Amino acid sequence: MKMLVHMCCAPCSTASIAKFKDLGYRVKGFFYNPNIHPYREFKTRLETLKQYCREEDIPIIVEDRYLLDLFLRETVFHEEARCSYCYRMRLLATARKAEEEGINYISSTLLISPYQDHEQLMKIGSESAQKYGRTFIYEDLRPLFKDSIALSRERGIYRQSYCGCIYSEKERYYKHKNSFF
Repeated sequence: MKMLVHMCCAPCSTASIAKFKDLGYRVKGFFYNPNIHPYREFKTRLETLKQYCREEDIPIIVEDRYLLDLFLRETVFHEEARCSYCYRMRLLATARKAEEEGINYISSTLLISPYQDHEQLMKIGSESAQKYGRTFIYEDLRPLFKDSIALSRERGIYRQSYCGCIYSEKERYYKHKNSFF
């Protein structure tokens, strides 16, 4: 059973990929993250993930173009719902790539995060997969979140301090009551 897994970053991939392998999937990674800001953060996450995949012998397809403008076009004036737009962009791209690669199953390492909206991920993942004749595999990986933190620390893997987008960066570092969202 081949699975194309959208990978947001190396730390989230550690325990997620191990779990999917334990479930019997032959995993191939897919890095497509137009949301990540700034560019240096994008490059750091990408290089860290590529290194992790080399070390673990995980095949990976990389979209290395910096497509922040696409993310911003989708989310501007929809800041409150930006995560749904972001999930859709990334999971549609994953399903489309799975179709190109002849892989029937897709999923995402986003499922490890207790900060992500799992109902939205499940809904959007299923819709995206269906559009391309694939199957979205939902697995609640949140119980493995602390394991992913421990594994990344143990291995010295760069771990970011915010989800990735400009909005999450603002929420993480700018604590002001009169924020626009």
